[in-house]
Amino acid sequence: MADKHEATQVRKADAASIAAAATLLRCGELVALPTETVYGLAARADRAEAVAAIYRAKGRPDFNPLIVHVPNLAAAEQLAIVDERARALAQAFWPGALTLVLPLCPAAGIAPAVTAGLPTIALRCPAHPVMRAVLAATGLPLAAPSANRSGGVSPTTAAHVVASLGPAVPLVLDGGACAAGIESTIVALRDSGAWQVLRPGPITQAQISAILGTEPDAVTSVSIEAPGQLASHYAPGKPVRLTAVSAEADEFMIGFGAIGGDITLSSAGDLAEAAARLYAALHQAAESDCPRIAIAPIPDEGIGGAINDRLRRAAA
Repeated sequence: MADKHEATQVRKADAASIAAAATLLRCGELVALPTETVYGLAARADRAEAVAAIYRAKGRPDFNPLIVHVPNLAAAEQLAIVDERARALAQAFWPGALTLVLPLCPAAGIAPAVTAGLPTIALRCPAHPVMRAVLAATGLPLAAPSANRSGGVSPTTAAHVVASLGPAVPLVLDGGACAAGIESTIVALRDSGAWQVLRPGPITQAQISAILGTEPDAVTSVSIEAPGQLASHYAPGKPVRLTAVSAEADEFMIGFGAIGGDITLSSAGDLAEAAARLYAALHQAAESDCPRIAIAPIPDEGIGGAINDRLRRAAA
């Protein structure tokens, strides 16, 4: 399989483009496409050489597992051991921005690189109509991490994908800007009955606790079980200063609420709006002439916890 293509095609995500994407994916090629969270770099999850193309395109460490996207709970049950807790969460939040880390079925047929050698698999049923249409057209589980170079800022538009990956991906389906703008919440369900939030996201810990009826255990393992757990991640390539109330002379300022700046995540102090704008703002800051970035304080409540998680990793 070729690592580079003569040019990346960016096509509006209409029926013809979705059919073309499905053909490429079935042949083991890569396709970048929108989800409700960020743009994903998809490949069929059952073929080792297709998954290897993801790692080559992203420059991704081989200890970092990939999320596998499925169309529904029934498809998830073909790949993982789904208990009553997982079923309850899927019924509450799928399709949507929740990824479940579950025990891998021995006969799942998933390429070992997808799970990075772990006995678990990360599964999500996405809500975005384009991703759902592609899943239906391929009939395959699709591994789809964020469509950017590993460790960089996640893409929320087709243009972000092209700027980061260029000719490493032959086709980008343009479905407009992503609505949520921040990656899915990742929850690991343990055999002991415990559960842990491995990555905060649009679905909050409180929402999950309300379904499961218990509080999560603290994450104590140093192993990488899911995407987004690296200490340094989502990096814009410049020093980042957090909780800044004003910019210094050489800083690009990202504001929030009453604190203004060169751009703002939300002048109204709306955390959902801030999440949707987060990565676009970091891309703009990275492209500016300023050598450093300052970011206003973000409340650590609700989805603000997920925003601050990304910002701490961007600043690491």
